[in-house]
Amino acid sequence: MSDQPNSPMTKRPVPGGNLFDALAPKSADEQVDTLVEQGGMTIERIVSMGHASPPDFWYDSPRAEWVVLLSGAATLEFEGDDQLRQMKPGDHVLIDAHCRHRVAWTSDSEPSVWLAVYYPGGHGR
Repeated sequence: MSDQPNSPMTKRPVPGGNLFDALAPKSADEQVDTLVEQGGMTIERIVSMGHASPPDFWYDSPRAEWVVLLSGAATLEFEGDDQLRQMKPGDHVLIDAHCRHRVAWTSDSEPSVWLAVYYPGGHGR
């Protein structure tokens, strides 16, 4: 056997896909697909269409989260902040562990596709 990284003996298929494929039709629940889960880190594709967090519900994760909106439109709310954060494609936000937040609104006319990365600890910088 060869120990060379690109030798025929060690090549493996490279998993991939398109984040805009296989979007479920509008339903009562968001579509959440785990793309990678390893070493305390999780990467998810989330598809929202008219979904929002229930009233008075706040996410309070023990892990930090970096999220980017790839398509659609959404509004995030952070506890203690009077300003709502309007999100459009390309907008991203870094959310510390235990930073209470919620999805206040997502467009119901087109899918809001998110890519979310969850990881242990606080800021990623």
